Amino acid sequence: MKRIVSMTLLAAAAFMLAGCPKKPTVSEAPTARSQVPASATTTGAGGATTRVSPLGDGSAASGYGADAAANRARNTIYFDFDKSEIKPEFADLVTQAAKNLASHPQARVKLEGNTDERGTREYNIGLGERRAQAVRRALMLQGVAESQITTVSFGAERPAVEGDDETAWAQNRRVELNYSASTGQ
Repeated sequence: MKRIVSMTLLAAAAFMLAGCPKKPTVSEAPTARSQVPASATTTGAGGATTRVSPLGDGSAASGYGADAAANRARNTIYFDFDKSEIKPEFADLVTQAAKNLASHPQARVKLEGNTDERGTREYNIGLGERRAQAVRRALMLQGVAESQITTVSFGAERPAVEGDDETAWAQNRRVELNYSASTGQ
């Protein structure tokens, strides 16, 4: 009788755990020399916090309105369907990011891999990770230090655009480069 109760409890626990969603995959980048520019966070008068672009263009990454959209466009690499190779039209973005990160060793970048909604959750998490790692490798090959780069895959969990057509899907197949300044911790 005890054996049946134990087996039942074990089966119930396994069933409950199987239904729990998994957290996005976060991994540290492979070793290399340097990486893409990061935006510094500054605190102004009154304690207001602003993210400053490491690109040296004076733009702020406030997260609101046209500034946020323009910043995302400058810091986003888009991919073809079911691919993780960086398209040639994004080579300049990667090169500029690498130069800025290499010249600002305190800068950090988080590479956020994303996919469109097609495919299973597990497949999309893996594809988002492959995309983020492709950008990481490209940055490190251009002199960015491994310690400056982290990667995370959100799969299809954070769409940039809602929709069930190629226009929306194309905008969701991306890696976003999110910059910050190291706090020395």
